[in-house]
Amino acid sequence: MKLYGLTNVTIGSAFIAACIKTPYTLHRFCKDLIAGITVGIIAIPLAMALAIASGVPPQHGLYTAIIAGLVIALTGGSRFSVSGPTAAFVVILYPVSMQFGLSGLLIATLLSGIFLVLMGIIRLGRLIEYIPLPVVLGFTSGIAITIATMQIKDFFGLTLDHMPENYIAKITALATTLPTIQFADTLVGLVTLIMLLIWPKISTAFRIHLPGHLPALIIGVLVMLLLNNFGYQVATIGSRFSYTLSDDTVGHGIPAVLPQFVIPWQLSGFEWSWATLSALIPISLTMAMLCAIESLLCAVVLDEMTHTKHNSNGELIGQGLGNIVAPFFGGISATAAIARSAANVKASATSPIAAVLHAVLVLIVLIGFAPILSYIPLSAMAALLLIVAWNMSAVQRVIYILKRAPTDDIIVMLICASLTVLFDMVIAITVGIVLASILFMRRIARMTRLIELNTTNLTTLVLRINGPLFFAAAERTFSEIYKKINHHRHIVLQWDAVSILDAGGLNALIHFINELPEGVDLSICELQFQPLKTLARAKIVPIPQKLLFYSTLDEALKDKN
Repeated sequence: MKLYGLTNVTIGSAFIAACIKTPYTLHRFCKDLIAGITVGIIAIPLAMALAIASGVPPQHGLYTAIIAGLVIALTGGSRFSVSGPTAAFVVILYPVSMQFGLSGLLIATLLSGIFLVLMGIIRLGRLIEYIPLPVVLGFTSGIAITIATMQIKDFFGLTLDHMPENYIAKITALATTLPTIQFADTLVGLVTLIMLLIWPKISTAFRIHLPGHLPALIIGVLVMLLLNNFGYQVATIGSRFSYTLSDDTVGHGIPAVLPQFVIPWQLSGFEWSWATLSALIPISLTMAMLCAIESLLCAVVLDEMTHTKHNSNGELIGQGLGNIVAPFFGGISATAAIARSAANVKASATSPIAAVLHAVLVLIVLIGFAPILSYIPLSAMAALLLIVAWNMSAVQRVIYILKRAPTDDIIVMLICASLTVLFDMVIAITVGIVLASILFMRRIARMTRLIELNTTNLTTLVLRINGPLFFAAAERTFSEIYKKINHHRHIVLQWDAVSILDAGGLNALIHFINELPEGVDLSICELQFQPLKTLARAKIVPIPQKLLFYSTLDEALKDKN
């Protein structure tokens, strides 16, 4: 299926390429089934934990993995991506759910999906290449710090009714409530965290091909049950969350029912107003930007792992459709998850069918094992998210940049991380990109240099301009040339190394020509295509005894003798 208009974009390009244009065999299905089960085991606890961290009941994370995971797999442009709730969204979704409730969060997700579809239609998919690595590492590290901070409450079982939105206020509130630490919750969290840390060694030693999330949570539940026998109470999904079914049945934990169709703006507690819509639109655009960045970064990583090529604009449209459909079934924001997608590849997935099967597994677990999921301790879920935050922080890459990268990149990364933690991601990315762009232009401008060439004619000054003549470098360059004029009557500029002449450079050139002393002429030779085109469009023509153009340097010098 193609969208026609501003551009032709194929919906489901990954599925078409992997399952229709390429024969889909039983052998490939078996590989996808194993990969889907593997990723599903990882996704189930993560989906619940991320929903809780986002301020909504855990079942909404499962709904997201089921609905968005299925829709995006079938309509996206990356054949190995697995989509669902991700840690990056927590810092955005939590304030929205606290201020506008579940309905406001679902509406924001729906709006973000619309923005994503529009981004794909107008071909913004390639713009991800223009976001500098220090900016990406900065805001992901900042998000990781924020997520880890938010897990302290449940990890230690602290009594804190409301988590402030401001980071400094969060730290203050957590420090104030430290005396309420619960021994049982902390022990369960520590045991789960230790199991997550040592599981890679255990699985390698005993050749167990199973993600560490499941055994860690099982150990956490067993420790909780043991503590319950000694009279210690541990907060669980069942004790924290309750639900009401359509027949007014009230239960605790997670409802064992299929995702129900809902109209987000008709849920109780939400009232339409211009003020509410004005607040949700910028948030939705932020969510769309983050989804685009994370999903396309994920697709790039998978391309490197599998030597394939994703369709960036098709992936944006797929992500948009997933985020449009999911809210009507209680799903929150979804995007491609790098960890789950990488696990999908390592488990030998061959097509988007693996991501579809992962969604089916989550659905089966929701229907058949919801009561068991209610026994999962919140401190164990917090331990799981602490590991997610640690992996998201990319500590090794951050340390590498701190040790090896230029000072400009280090400054950009640290500023982005700080702004993400103290304010929000939009400010961090905006400031980071602007600052990185300015520093990059300064670096490029410094590369534009003048080289004085020798000549036997003492009245002729011959200079070679090496580098682009754009607004950040042109004024300085022509000022240096003007200072060198002195007694010379002929100025010859060799432009064989001038690849770019922009409007700022053109303006500086015109100003230089107008300021030339009486009796001094300027000759420009060996023009490259782009500067020549710019001069032609500006109608810069030779001026007798003032401005001349030559094909070669030898021709210009010969004319001066």
